[in-house]
Amino acid sequence: MPMQTLPAVYFKALADDTRIRLLHILSNNELNVNELVAVLGMGQSRISRHLKILTSARLLTWRRDGLWVFYSSPESGADKSFIDAVIPFVANNPFAAQDSAAAAALIAERTRKTQQFFNSIAEDWDKLSKEVLGSFSLPEAIARIMPQCAVACDLGCGTGSVLEVMLEKAGLAIGVDGSARMLELAQKRFSPDNSRISLRIGDLAHLPLRDGEADFVTLNLVLHHLSTPVDVLQEVFRIIKPGGRLVITDYTNHSDETMRSEYGDLWLGFTTEELHNALKRARFSVTESTEVPIERNLSLHIIQATRPADLV
Repeated sequence: MPMQTLPAVYFKALADDTRIRLLHILSNNELNVNELVAVLGMGQSRISRHLKILTSARLLTWRRDGLWVFYSSPESGADKSFIDAVIPFVANNPFAAQDSAAAAALIAERTRKTQQFFNSIAEDWDKLSKEVLGSFSLPEAIARIMPQCAVACDLGCGTGSVLEVMLEKAGLAIGVDGSARMLELAQKRFSPDNSRISLRIGDLAHLPLRDGEADFVTLNLVLHHLSTPVDVLQEVFRIIKPGGRLVITDYTNHSDETMRSEYGDLWLGFTTEELHNALKRARFSVTESTEVPIERNLSLHIIQATRPADLV
């Protein structure tokens, strides 16, 4: 598409109130058609038609995740520059506040269901994890990577298996999880008077840690449960010291839909490019990236990154 025709294409695509509302909603969220139907209260065929027009004009992008297709606004280029210029005016649309509230409620419901799921399967979580990981030991893999440090943190710590190995190299090991039941089970691994363990309940997008509190942080099999992984990575950047290290383990992109029902997954893994781009957006520098095969024909990313010492 020649550059000089872009403005006309953009404005033609936005010559409809519904498409303006869709652009506004998806400038801050990544949603599928069914979720957009719930937010806007319109029929699926109507929503799909407007999405097609917006994607054809490059004002929206889409990605397939198993059986679902998710829509969002572009992250770079002339298309993003145009959207950034238009959104302040779109926000004055009479439906903007209503749509934003509906989208926020939908994302909050996703989070609530995830927490409810993990509370319900907490007692079986170690067994379920073993069924997927097989002979691969996640705690051992983290122990090999982890440096000696003052404060280490496992975000989405579950029942605390990684925290145990963190104690071998850290003065203080902090575990954060959104499931109260998971933290109760994690507590049973440690003596009540162990002052080197700190278990904290909290939302990973609003971590209960101070700025720069941690030297070393892990996110193990967590990102695929989150509505907005990039937002969480940006919050992780806040709590890591300049020069500190982050390790992410998560599934490579796959098509096993049963992972949603059996393990509460939101995303069917990630490509290497998706994770590297997310880390870059959160201002991390990737230092090493590998993959290891596990059970169910799945593979696991192991990505190491640092918070550059010169970024504040």
